[in-house]
Amino acid sequence: MSATTAVSILDLRLDERRGSQAMVWFILTELGLFVVLFFAYFYMGSLASHWPMDPPPKLLMASIMVLILLVSSGVVTFSERLATAGRTGAARGALLVTILMGAAFVVMQSLEYRERLKVVKPTTDAYGSIFFTITTFHGAHLVVGLAILVFALALPDLEGKRKLPHRPLHNAALYWHFVDAVWIVVVALLYYLPHFHGGGFTP
Repeated sequence: MSATTAVSILDLRLDERRGSQAMVWFILTELGLFVVLFFAYFYMGSLASHWPMDPPPKLLMASIMVLILLVSSGVVTFSERLATAGRTGAARGALLVTILMGAAFVVMQSLEYRERLKVVKPTTDAYGSIFFTITTFHGAHLVVGLAILVFALALPDLEGKRKLPHRPLHNAALYWHFVDAVWIVVVALLYYLPHFHGGGFTP
């Protein structure tokens, strides 16, 4: 192997790592935004005489959505493994299932919003404003995650090989895991905690 060829291969590997590193840095940036929003939620709560100011959201729908995203994370991880093994058709099938589960989450969140808006609106008070800000902000990230997954699904097989490009799929999976993890925190803090916190409403 010539020195030039070795350097070219090294550059390619570095580029692949840079793509994943860029995704990690992007995720950390987005994580910082969510931390700020969670801080705002609890800061406003510390100033209120009673928090949340309105009855807390119901738990069933949010819990089902947690389950959907947890399973979808497992499915996209399975898709990665299939892609690495060269089982392109099965990998694309698993990735499609992940996308459909994400779409199901969007539908369920729309239904959950329809019920929630009967109790509190973004314009009702500070609690309603920050609740819908956080949940819609997460919803927007989930839609972005779906777009990234669709992009990975649409990529052609590697030239000369029937193999799904693994690195773009890996980067898409990283972002999807992030979106899933944030939803778990959202449900824990905004849905479950008000039910069990002494100063909050009871179910």
